[in-house]
Amino acid sequence: MFPTKTDKARNELQGGQRTLTQRERALLLMADGRRSLTDFSPLFANRDEAERTIQALIDKGYLQGTKAAAAEAEPPAQPAPSPIPAVEPIQVATSADTFDGKRSLATTRMFLFDICERMFVRRDPKFALQMRDALREARDREAMLTIAALMLTEIEKTAGAERAESLRERIDRLLPPAEVIH
Repeated sequence: MFPTKTDKARNELQGGQRTLTQRERALLLMADGRRSLTDFSPLFANRDEAERTIQALIDKGYLQGTKAAAAEAEPPAQPAPSPIPAVEPIQVATSADTFDGKRSLATTRMFLFDICERMFVRRDPKFALQMRDALREARDREAMLTIAALMLTEIEKTAGAERAESLRERIDRLLPPAEVIH
């Protein structure tokens, strides 16, 4: 299934309205008719939870499901020629990265904004816009981790697992430690 947003979902994603959880909102941001359950799974503890959430959002009228078979029955659309030449991923020497600043959500948010600009603005402007909007609304550690997971999944697809892992390590060093509840 390749879910797409409904008008109700677009209204939910507009500023000022918050009736869904951060993960549900992140899922709505990604739902563009091209991504499947596999693409949404990193947002959740397991694939079943992702599937239940998608179904719940369909039942509530936020998403509409389209079957893969229907997408395959249509002739494949020819990609529009890109006016921007493909750019090689920037290589970062992580061993030279000696960040010793304060761990904070603000620092993490700025780093994620930077990743968004560098990795997605040219290749996938729509995804970049969605991630910037999600980052503006992210208020806690879990929300940051959710957005980071979405971005890292896309980075792994385009720039490779090694690049995604190096960014994941940096994000881990920027985020404040999780609170331990006794």
